[in-house]
Amino acid sequence: MSDLAKEINKRRTFAIISHPDAGKTTLTEKFLLYGGQINLAGSVKGKATARHAVSDWMDIEKERGISVTSSVLQFNYGGYCINILDTPGHQDFSEDTYRTLMAADSAVMVIDGAKGVEPQTRKLFKVCARRGIPIFTFFNKMDRDARDTFELVDEVEKELGIATCPINWPIGSGKNFKGVYDRTTGEIVEFADTLKGTKEGTETRIKLDDVEASTAAIGEEAREQLLEEIELLDGAAAEFDQELVNKGQLSPVFFGSALTNFGVEIFLEHFLEMTMSPLPRVSNEGVIDPVEKNFSAFVFKIQANMNKAHRDRIAFMRICSGKFEAGMNVWHVQGNKQVRLLQPQQMMADERHVVDEAFAGDIIGVFDPGIYSIGDTICTPPDKFQYAGIPTFAPEHFARVRLEDSLKRKQFVKGIEQIAQEGAIQIFQESNYGMEEIIVGVVGVLQFEVLQYRLKNEYNVDIILENLPYEFIRWIKNTDIDLDTINGTSDMKKVRDLKGNPLLLFVNSWSIGMTLDRNDGLELEEYSEN
Repeated sequence: MSDLAKEINKRRTFAIISHPDAGKTTLTEKFLLYGGQINLAGSVKGKATARHAVSDWMDIEKERGISVTSSVLQFNYGGYCINILDTPGHQDFSEDTYRTLMAADSAVMVIDGAKGVEPQTRKLFKVCARRGIPIFTFFNKMDRDARDTFELVDEVEKELGIATCPINWPIGSGKNFKGVYDRTTGEIVEFADTLKGTKEGTETRIKLDDVEASTAAIGEEAREQLLEEIELLDGAAAEFDQELVNKGQLSPVFFGSALTNFGVEIFLEHFLEMTMSPLPRVSNEGVIDPVEKNFSAFVFKIQANMNKAHRDRIAFMRICSGKFEAGMNVWHVQGNKQVRLLQPQQMMADERHVVDEAFAGDIIGVFDPGIYSIGDTICTPPDKFQYAGIPTFAPEHFARVRLEDSLKRKQFVKGIEQIAQEGAIQIFQESNYGMEEIIVGVVGVLQFEVLQYRLKNEYNVDIILENLPYEFIRWIKNTDIDLDTINGTSDMKKVRDLKGNPLLLFVNSWSIGMTLDRNDGLELEEYSEN
């Protein structure tokens, strides 16, 4: 095997997804602890003096105790080079999560053991299922009183329509949580609580067959119950099948507590064996093999002003094939020109370090002078293929944006355009007003608050938002249609996006059908491919 193949094969790139407050950020931090990247885990909801989660870097994230943007974190563990894409849990920021999942090879779904499958879990799972990527389930917070374990597993199968295979099994929950039973080794793994977020603590492995030792460890009653549950499990659960896992049709299931480290390292070790090295990706010239092709990548995220010491824009790229080397010249397919990738960096939340090389599966950030868009393909000349686009999902809430101080229009236009290019918001210009009248569309209403906050703190601009009644948006597929000639309904508004594409906004869903009836040959789409 070549050195290139070895480097690529040890890469593991996955996203962590969950409903808010399921413990996703805490689990991410514990992975970093085991990888030796941090020594103390932050508390997202701790006191004002406590450290914040390392993956939450925006000031508003630290103030609100929620993740509003995806973070990219890399560490080494057990011979693997791991790229974690930590996504926002809050549903109002799900668009960022959708795009991030396009850069992942697999996903870890974190579920609260007391709550089970929640609305955002279903939504995110559908995105994973659409891509057919492997999904691993981690039932968290077993140190608190949890629902019946069989019920939780059954709910995942029924609600999400995926078969499950528990790899470990919890021994009790809440105050009676003794640890987990590892089905692959037949051992009880007993844990001691690890205080203050450190990974130090004792881990004892005892063979369940050793009656005396296992009874002494967890008690006779707990041991008898565990034996009964294992018998039920062996009869009812699906057998582990790596091929079905790879197809996203079988989810390996784990139990633990990210807060106290119960079951986290066991999960990480099994997960790394079961998940895959970087996969081939589809382009307009066929499937691109990560080892056999030269360097190629696509942009899945753009972030401006990641911290106050770096007033810049970073384009995050998922490397899909080959090897990246600092200073290399590449072809920017959408820009139709050769560019040099400047200031290549890898991230630990807002901390960065310059990289000299990176490989397929890695995520790098490069300086963006304003030329990249989400979905752009970068490849090594003479290659000029293009990876499949990243969908732009239809916003569901709209507001007109007004500037409080008209003398700050220049900063306002710069700020709102930069934030829109990140994909967090979509901005539309009313047909006859240009940038004088801007309508903002978002997937979740909390994005309006983030927009106001960022314009104020990053661009020193105050805005007033006027909510609009529109709930439906449609891109116009016909390139030859004159927007002004479209005969619509009274609740319809004609707008253009940043690229000048014509769109229609509607208050009522029935107006869409009526507009189609009134304009012969008009074709409308619910989302746009970048």
